[in-house]
Amino acid sequence: MATGERTRDWVPPWPLDIGATVGMLRRGAGDPSFTYGRDGSVWRGVHTPDGPGTLTIRSDGTTISGRAWGSGAEWLLDQMPDLLGARDDPAALTPRDPVVGELVRRSEGLRIGRTDRVWEALVPAILEQKVVGAEAFRAWRYLVRRFGDPAPGPVPDTMRVPPPREEWARIPGWEWHRSGIEPVRMRTIRGATAMDVERHPDRLRMLRGVGRWTEAETRSRAVGDPDVVNVGDYHIPTLVGLTLIGEPVDDDGMLELLEPYAGQRQRIIRMVERHGARPERRGPRMTVRDYRSF
Repeated sequence: MATGERTRDWVPPWPLDIGATVGMLRRGAGDPSFTYGRDGSVWRGVHTPDGPGTLTIRSDGTTISGRAWGSGAEWLLDQMPDLLGARDDPAALTPRDPVVGELVRRSEGLRIGRTDRVWEALVPAILEQKVVGAEAFRAWRYLVRRFGDPAPGPVPDTMRVPPPREEWARIPGWEWHRSGIEPVRMRTIRGATAMDVERHPDRLRMLRGVGRWTEAETRSRAVGDPDVVNVGDYHIPTLVGLTLIGEPVDDDGMLELLEPYAGQRQRIIRMVERHGARPERRGPRMTVRDYRSF
């Protein structure tokens, strides 16, 4: 056993697909705070209320085995069932048509978990505002590698724990520029450090620059909100429309389609993202901007 290692075994009383449940926490393939092991395990670096920690989770098909290191190890193991959806209630969704019924059938094991770390969900959501994923993931990689702590435990040297809230306010302007982030998103993140978002996850839209989309991206991950809707997303309305009625819709159309499932709309979106219809690819992809050259 590695020095400082803590362990916990947990048997979920329902089917659990770990990848489907926690995979959305990874911010791009090179995320320094999230990686997959060759044995199918998931590894996360987290800045917990008790300090930095690393958690790895693996399933043998029945039992979930958790291992953790660092000052945040005990917190991570205590929180592990919630991360994997212990507080979620998929049965609250009642299919009203065959399409949703098929989504539910194919999504067995998908739970809406919660990290209980609002800041670590809010920052990457702000970085992803109105840009292609590659641009936001590049910035997240740079900033976490540059200012995050090395993840404790037997992890790769490149693995990091994201900085705590107060550290983001101290990042110099030239480092934001090197990350590829323009001043608007930089100011939004700096301004958000004034609020203790861990205590006030219901007040995120009071922050300047944080709208409905950013709130949904944050709350769906941090507090496991099964109902928030990603209004303003570039792809999701199209996916919802194609899946539910066979044609793309805009935000208003998406809200109308999801209205019968009020209370469970994020669950529908999560299932659509994994198992829904996909549009034909036409035309060039969106351009990845690089503010570092400006």
